[in-house]
Amino acid sequence: MSKNKHLTLDDRIEIQECLAKGMTFKAIANRIGKNQTTVSREVKAHAQSHSNGYTRTEEYCPKLLKAPFVCNGCEMKSRAKCPYIRRIYVAKTAQSSYEETLVESRSGIPLNKESFYETDQIISNAVKQGQHVYHAIKANNLPISTATVYRHINKQYYSIGRIDLPRAVKFKPRKTTAPEHIPACAKKGRTYQDFIGFMEDNDALPLAQLDTVIGRVGGKTIMTVHFVNCDFMIALLLENKTAAEAAQKIQGLKKKLKDNNFSFGDIIPVLLTDNGGEFSIVSAFEDDEFGNRETNLFFCEPSSPNEKPEIEKNHTLFRDIVPAGHSFDAFTQQDVNLIFSHINAVKRKQFGGKSAYDLFTFFNSVELAQILGISYISPNDVIQSPLLLKKL
Repeated sequence: MSKNKHLTLDDRIEIQECLAKGMTFKAIANRIGKNQTTVSREVKAHAQSHSNGYTRTEEYCPKLLKAPFVCNGCEMKSRAKCPYIRRIYVAKTAQSSYEETLVESRSGIPLNKESFYETDQIISNAVKQGQHVYHAIKANNLPISTATVYRHINKQYYSIGRIDLPRAVKFKPRKTTAPEHIPACAKKGRTYQDFIGFMEDNDALPLAQLDTVIGRVGGKTIMTVHFVNCDFMIALLLENKTAAEAAQKIQGLKKKLKDNNFSFGDIIPVLLTDNGGEFSIVSAFEDDEFGNRETNLFFCEPSSPNEKPEIEKNHTLFRDIVPAGHSFDAFTQQDVNLIFSHINAVKRKQFGGKSAYDLFTFFNSVELAQILGISYISPNDVIQSPLLLKKL
């Protein structure tokens, strides 16, 4: 496999042709000798949106939320009858965009003295409010990259320094993961290998990841549910880190959804979690009130956070607001909902400047987000630092 080499025009033409045949990213990667992730990023980065005379809505097709993320190879017999905006990967356009990016990255963005100081004021004020650099750039439509901003900060060109970037100065060595707590009988048919096999046969099902965040040892704990396809995360406040408490809270969420005409199994058909003992009452997560399975629960291998990296990464946004070691004992569920509303309002680079809230409500509804405890937060009101705790 060829590594650390840029895609060529021939590679991109091969990708376009393979997409038209309905081939998976893995199959395409094997064909051109690249990594599967490289192919996925290439398609996401250079897919183009366009409508035709038959487009009857400004929305995108729900199928575009999962691989291959484009309409190449769509099985619809007559594409002209598709009412949605189309997203197409075109090799020559992708190559042109790539070459243009190379030129821009090597030449830089010209800034005059006035615009530089204006950018400095906007970025500095946003960072002091606790906002991330990428969020500040997108919220204010600044014509500058995050790399340039960090470079200017490191060279002390701005009014702020690295000390004002909380995540840049607080990284600590990774702690040892706790040993396995899930009984072997509970994991039968629910191992990570079982999960891989299940998703190969049910790749259209949306995936959610489950985890817990600890405050004071022995105190309240926060159980998080992360919707992988849009980085949307909700949280349930647990009085303690026990299986009985986790089961009670997840059953309470199921009842709340049912009372509002939603089904937990439809929203979260697949759950992937670690081996924490709080998840050992499997039936509470998998079964409905009548004992019928509505969700498929699977467990990662012990000490393998890399098997659910999306939720692990999203927890860093929570730690920007609530630092490690901070007790959750004074929190209420309403406080937790507010914290995660701010987290879901953060602009995401991988979504082209859209937030997790934007995507979740687009593919579901504002009503469902509210039922799950998440409210809309205006981009300029987002607080991504402990300053938010003063509002609780």
